[in-house]
Amino acid sequence: MRIALVGYGKMGKLIEAIALREGWEVDPKLDINENVKGSGITSSSMEGVDVAIEFSQPDSVVSNIEAIASAGVSVVVGTTGWSDQRTRVERIVRDAGIGLIYGSNFSLGMNLFFEIVSNSARLVGMLPQYDAYLSEEHHRAKKDAPSGTALNLLDMMRPHLSNPNPGIASIRAGWIPGTHVIGFDSEADTIVLEHRARSRQGFAEGAILAARWIAGKKGFFDFRQVFREIVGIK
Repeated sequence: MRIALVGYGKMGKLIEAIALREGWEVDPKLDINENVKGSGITSSSMEGVDVAIEFSQPDSVVSNIEAIASAGVSVVVGTTGWSDQRTRVERIVRDAGIGLIYGSNFSLGMNLFFEIVSNSARLVGMLPQYDAYLSEEHHRAKKDAPSGTALNLLDMMRPHLSNPNPGIASIRAGWIPGTHVIGFDSEADTIVLEHRARSRQGFAEGAILAARWIAGKKGFFDFRQVFREIVGIK
């Protein structure tokens, strides 16, 4: 496979390392200076690319998707913070006849955590004396708060909760890769579930898995559903 990297920061470089280990070709590699308002994404630069992997910034992701779609290339979108423009992006993907996988979090471990939290909320939700709470911590450079992952976790839990709108506490400090905590608290006890990322490795591995899956496909896909299909979760 040949992939394009749209966003060539720490995540992009880690994805490149894994892709090269897989024997893939990586070209082009577009950082923020080479891709102002999607200008680096052209039919010429994307010629021969099977899948683009997009990890940029919330304010540029939609213009990047639009340019990638215009070049007729499928895309894995790891950037969050654009859910309010989902309808527009779905239309772009449909009109271009490409494939797109999006996800609040491409970490393989976090996608396992999604399943754990969803099932736990269903069980705990049977007992109204428990209140749920969420907290998340990320590095100081992360733009969106709460994180897209925390919002996704809340959406999974909400149908099962007696209080469907618990607050989310967000911390932005230092170099924290990402920590998400789900708690269920009652007068008698507290149940705590936690996912703590040590590095970006899991995110990059998930993005590579998504790129392999979306190659040659058309449509708009949530990585959680793709992950469930690949792993075989019913």
